[in-house]
Amino acid sequence: MNDTRTLAASTGGEYLSFTLGNEHYGVDILKVQEIRGYDSVTRVPDAPHYIKGVINLRGTIVPVIDLRLKLRLDEARYDAFTVMIVLNVEDRVVGIVVDSVSDVIPLTGDQIRPTPEFGAAVDTRVISGIGTHDDKMLILLDIETLLDITDLGQTTALEEASA
Repeated sequence: MNDTRTLAASTGGEYLSFTLGNEHYGVDILKVQEIRGYDSVTRVPDAPHYIKGVINLRGTIVPVIDLRLKLRLDEARYDAFTVMIVLNVEDRVVGIVVDSVSDVIPLTGDQIRPTPEFGAAVDTRVISGIGTHDDKMLILLDIETLLDITDLGQTTALEEASA
């Protein structure tokens, strides 16, 4: 685990809680720009399967990534509860599609545990820690690592292709 994630996990903060399937996840609330209902996206040819396409958000072309597909979870379903969380990640705007949004959960450093080691079978770099709140576990995502340089490079190509 790198030093930045260790520091963030030890100091705590506020996390936007959302679900993917039956699991609860959290992302740093300071990275959230807005939450909106999932609507249609413009598909971009030859994009990876987890990149749903792009949307025009008040003049900004925003790449949209289906987080369930990116994390290799069950096949994504789209219904009235499906939500898009618009994030500011490394000075870029990116949308992630999730099953539903719960609420903002404050976590102290004592409520955040380090990510357990699973060996080579599970890539834990995208998890900054495990939060515990009201007897629920919250998988805290390191969104910068999740949307790594390769993905952001892909989204730059998507933006150029859609312009």
